Amino acid sequence: MLYLISYDISIDKRRTTIARLLEGFGQRVLESVFECDLDQREYATLRKKLNRRVRPEEGDRLRIYQLCATCHGRVEVIGEGPAVERSPTVIII
Repeated sequence: MLYLISYDISIDKRRTTIARLLEGFGQRVLESVFECDLDQREYATLRKKLNRRVRPEEGDRLRIYQLCATCHGRVEVIGEGPAVERSPTVIII
């Protein structure tokens, strides 16, 4: 499943921590926006890590959008930027 994750975090150190975390799960497509192609287990791991780091009580804001397969195929990129990253399909026989 493709997830679009955006954040608005005013504390520099925490913002850097969140960005580095997300870089391990997907690709940065804009300054505070990441696309992450994750299975359920990877998503659960990411959510746990985000829950430990994001501080809503201090003004942190983070949004996660799940994009279905149809939406995933309809993403448009205007201007410079990476193409939508897709996990390779692996079939073991």
